[in-house]
Amino acid sequence: MAEIIQRDGTWAFDGNTVRITPGLHRSVPLFRQTYGEIAVPLEAVASVVYEPERKRGRLRLRLREGADPLLQATGGRLPDAADPYRLTVDLDRSGIAEYVAEEIRRALLLDQIPKEPAKEYLLPGPPVPVSVRSSDGTVSFDGAQVRIDWSDTSDRVKRATGPRIIEVPDLVQVEWLPNSGYEDGFLRFVTRETAFSKLPPEKDPFAVDLWGSARRDLLTALVATAVTARLPHPSTRTGEYLAADAPRLPLTTRDAVPSEPQPENHDVLLRRLRELGELHREGVLTDEEFAATKAAVLRGF
Repeated sequence: MAEIIQRDGTWAFDGNTVRITPGLHRSVPLFRQTYGEIAVPLEAVASVVYEPERKRGRLRLRLREGADPLLQATGGRLPDAADPYRLTVDLDRSGIAEYVAEEIRRALLLDQIPKEPAKEYLLPGPPVPVSVRSSDGTVSFDGAQVRIDWSDTSDRVKRATGPRIIEVPDLVQVEWLPNSGYEDGFLRFVTRETAFSKLPPEKDPFAVDLWGSARRDLLTALVATAVTARLPHPSTRTGEYLAADAPRLPLTTRDAVPSEPQPENHDVLLRRLRELGELHREGVLTDEEFAATKAAVLRGF
């Protein structure tokens, strides 16, 4: 067993798995503490390096492309302190860090782990259900559907559409950009119907606008990762993207045989449309906002 214990966390390698446990110190980011322990199978590792610095060193684990839904969802945009695959090492523990890195490298060589992209996720991502309250609302995922409940401060267009529910089979991908504290971020759920939507995140009823606490909004990456882990792997999505990018057929052709709405859904749809009509007549929604919101409601049903 090769193990190093630091204030930021613990790395332990038993020959098959690198077990990464976040530290309990208050300096450890909330995202790391919430994400919890990560068990990285050796087959998911591309390389490991120890980088000595002037005051402290750093252990860095690099995973194979496509092996981890967290890296797929965040696209390298996690702040360094929140990255679970980096460990800050005190100078007096540099020898232990070098030993841990060397043990992992030796195992990679002996097991002849390939470095090319993985064809399936080798890590499971966070468990579900998962729910995060952000500046724009609460986004939840139970493994089958995403639900967004808007906050009182959300844009009126979003609040007018009511809670947004998105089924996993309808999703094409998840887009995530963190709130940096200087620029807003967003968590957007792209469906086949909204793939070409140009609405900004603050008005898009399929996107959570991240403009509040950067520390707390970072937790939306948990939802992004959990959903990404349950979408088709990127290596298998070529056909889906071609279908999503294909020109839309005219309404009269595409919907020549419309499906029959369920009675309860039909009642909800009519009620939503009536509410939107009232908001439009009262001047709460502009013509453009009314048209965009109505289209979003119809797509949701």
